[in-house]
This record gives sequence, structure tokens and C-alpha cells, in this order.
Amino acid sequence: MSSDVMQRQNFAIGETIFPEGGFGDVAYVVQIGQVEIAKTTAKGERKVLGYIGNGGMFGEMALIDGRPRMASATAVKPTTCLIIRRDVFERKLEAADPFVKGLLRILVRNLRSVADEIAPNPITPPAA
Repeated sequence: MSSDVMQRQNFAIGETIFPEGGFGDVAYVVQIGQVEIAKTTAKGERKVLGYIGNGGMFGEMALIDGRPRMASATAVKPTTCLIIRRDVFERKLEAADPFVKGLLRILVRNLRSVADEIAPNPITPPAA
């Protein structure tokens, strides 16, 4: 069996796939279902950033920049995801053109900045 074979994982409605601020060792691709991505504000309010449906990927940012999960992910429908392990993701990323890798890192940094403006992360203080 190839080390690139992806496993599947099922999630029930309301099940947390990963919490905000957690360590990211895998990314996910929604095969069937829907996932809510939400962030907690400094005031403790929960802000929904968006929904990921069939074919969508989430959790990849922590694999690209090595920082904690920016938001939580919760199944809002019965959901089946393909699991992309860190080693597989990194191997694919390393094979990419250096320009593309740099662009991805810039996009992730910008997305984290925008999300922090919408809902500052209470877990990690803003950079000085």
C-alpha cells in the first residue's frame, strides 16, 4: 500500500473536527457533507467564517505555515472527509514550484491577518 493513500473519516452533525488553536497535523477534503469554520472573538463570541462543502479543503493553513489552527471546524451535516497527513502534504508542497510555495505562504499569512481583524484570536496575542 502506498504511503500516499488517504484515509477517510466520518463526522456526525455537531462533531468538532478540530478546535481553534490546536496543532494541525492533517488537512481535510470534504468528500460528502458540510463543515462550518468558526472563530472565537476576544469577547468570547463565535463568528462563522464560512462553510466547506463537497470537494472543499480545510485545515491546510496549519500545514503550510506551522501555526496553530486559526479557527475551529465542525460538521454541520453528516460528513465524510479524506485525511491528508502532514508528510504527504509537505512532500507535495516541496515538489511545487518555489514561486507557488512562496505565493501560498503569503496568501495564508494574509488570510490569517484578515481573520484576526474579523475576530481577534483570544488564544494567541497579536504580534507586536
